[in-house]
Amino acid sequence: MRRAGLLLLALAACGPIPREEAEAACFRRAELAERPRGHVEIGMGSGGHTYTGVEINASSDFLMRRDPAAVYQTCVYQKSGEMPSRPLYERPDWRG
Repeated sequence: MRRAGLLLLALAACGPIPREEAEAACFRRAELAERPRGHVEIGMGSGGHTYTGVEINASSDFLMRRDPAAVYQTCVYQKSGEMPSRPLYERPDWRG
């Protein structure tokens, strides 16, 4: 009986989220579908120790050359059950 309760709780967590939250989460995914993102870090600490780091994020959507607008629309629909309030390319914060 306890397992059934835990399963129901887990399934409830997978339910739809508000469209605004889905749009925010899916915007990042659309950015990564357009091109990889990353940064390089170089630093020097006390005693002359140096630090370097590189991070690159590339999504499978980018590697498969999916249209960022289609990725965004599908993602928002899957997360919220609603279509985006406006297409990706019409958002003022999209710099595509």
